[in-house]
Amino acid sequence: MNHPSLFSRRAWSGIAVCCAVLAALPLLNLAFADGHPLHVPSYMVSLVGKFMCYALAALALDMVWGYAGILSLGHGVFFALGAYAHGMYLMRAIGREGVYQSDLPDFMVFLDWKTYPWFWSATDSFWYCLALVVLVPGVLAFVFGYFAFRSRIKGVYFSIITQAMTYAFMLLFFRNNTGFGGNNGFTDFKRILGYSISAPATKATLYLVTLAMLAGSLLLCRWIVKSKLGRVLQAVRDSESRLMFIGYNPLWFKLFVWTLSAVLCGIAGALYVPQVGIINPSEMSPANSIEMVIWAAVGGRGTLLGPIIGAFSVNGLKSWFTGAFPNLWLFALGLIFILVTRYLPQGIAGLAARWRKEQA
Repeated sequence: MNHPSLFSRRAWSGIAVCCAVLAALPLLNLAFADGHPLHVPSYMVSLVGKFMCYALAALALDMVWGYAGILSLGHGVFFALGAYAHGMYLMRAIGREGVYQSDLPDFMVFLDWKTYPWFWSATDSFWYCLALVVLVPGVLAFVFGYFAFRSRIKGVYFSIITQAMTYAFMLLFFRNNTGFGGNNGFTDFKRILGYSISAPATKATLYLVTLAMLAGSLLLCRWIVKSKLGRVLQAVRDSESRLMFIGYNPLWFKLFVWTLSAVLCGIAGALYVPQVGIINPSEMSPANSIEMVIWAAVGGRGTLLGPIIGAFSVNGLKSWFTGAFPNLWLFALGLIFILVTRYLPQGIAGLAARWRKEQA
């Protein structure tokens, strides 16, 4: 069911205003010197850029959970694989500027590796790694989804095996001999496409690319949801057995949206790593995937805009809370999820829609 308030004229005006405000932040950072009233600190640009990556991941999750009824507790693995695929290029771009001044990344020199593993071949090409960002999460999702959906695994059983998948990948990437930096992962990036990754102009460009990708993905997902394909996906969510009875095979519809969601999540991870400056296996932890679910639930699943709002809201609160009460954040997160489930089952977006309906 399409949420009418999301596609009203007022909603589109709000989206345009939010995009304009977000786009202005890095420009104000570049245009005004530190200390000027209009200057936006660099840390704020990086923080909002990170939030937009999270928002893109939440939007991707909403496509499978909100519109197809497929609850994934393993989307963190797609996010991290996209980040690692881009991180391989960023590590190659360091060149001889590492601690050991070797052609190999520092972690390989430390482990006494003499050459790159075979799967690092051609990763000095930005465009090859960009293809990996799309293909690695996409192929994994397609293969995993094909066997899971063909076997009619659904509901809590599907959620459990997705959580097992991301946990298995986390353990694999923690191993030093896997070739991805072990528990330290990838960090200390120097440049991207020849430009210094720490330069304000580079950070602003990465930020604006992330904003454009988030806006473009929102438009793509809205187009899918409002198409005939979107109606079939919602039929899968509401009554898959009835859909099969009238002649549809849900397998390929579920597989399409599942793979698309994984690809969007991988792109979010690829945009995340150069802005945050590190990627390690902890991004694959089941807790991170569960947080994505909480973002969607808080914002309102099945609304597209809701998970984006939820990602910004929860992570904004997390940034403040971990600074003020660093040991209590997980308790607060659990409380938020309980309260939203109990009192706001449709999330922030549903609350806003209900308020407007009462006003009308």
